[in-house]
Amino acid sequence: MEKLVQSIAEKGVVVPIIARSIDDEYYEIISGHRRRYACMKLGIDTMPVIIRKLNDDEAVIAMVDSNIQREHILPSERGFSYKMKLEAIKHQGQRKDLTCSQVGNKLNNQKSIEIIAEQNDVSKNQIHRYIRLTKLIPELLQMVDDNKLKFNIGVELSYLEPEEQINLHKFMGKLNVIPSLEQSSKLKKYSQDKKLNDGVIEVILTQETEKNSNNITLKKKDLKQYFPKFYSKKDMENVIFELLKQWQQQQSVTEKEE
Repeated sequence: MEKLVQSIAEKGVVVPIIARSIDDEYYEIISGHRRRYACMKLGIDTMPVIIRKLNDDEAVIAMVDSNIQREHILPSERGFSYKMKLEAIKHQGQRKDLTCSQVGNKLNNQKSIEIIAEQNDVSKNQIHRYIRLTKLIPELLQMVDDNKLKFNIGVELSYLEPEEQINLHKFMGKLNVIPSLEQSSKLKKYSQDKKLNDGVIEVILTQETEKNSNNITLKKKDLKQYFPKFYSKKDMENVIFELLKQWQQQQSVTEKEE
């Protein structure tokens, strides 16, 4: 927003906002709310506007198409945008009086979601996954936006019932843990089987956490400094295990002497 305000202060509003007439006196902004806000902040009381004749569905689609192109957009914003556009296109397909190109699904026998996927250059599956995020309770959705909860994990948890998500969020705070993708898949499975309760949630989070706490990860880039450049991954593993065997034997000798 600060960059936008600075840009408008220096160059003015380069791209007109889009609006539609809702009666003889008022206009509704379809896209350009941020530009209007920046102008108000700068004390600018006029700006270029393109007026289009749009019905409700066409207005929603135009608004989504404009906002989805922003450089920085949160996962939740993208999810709700895709959802709004999907519902608008489906609604258009039910009407007989529209000839807008957005209703091409009837002519090309395409599903509404295929249109969105094609227009945004993403897969149908990815569109579905973003829309799934809208099923998350606000607390978990905010964690996805803040990158405290990975996108894939958020998608899995979206299959939990709202009450189950509330209980899960409670245990995440209580145990100070973030569920892994494996844990999230288990939670989803128990939810689908109608077997997810507080006890199951706590067991899945604690057992998996304890198991994972014993894992040790050695990164190849950290190890390579100790080996010749031509050593393969297998060569490095052989050396490490041989050294561990020697260390174990040495420990046994030390314990006997003591």
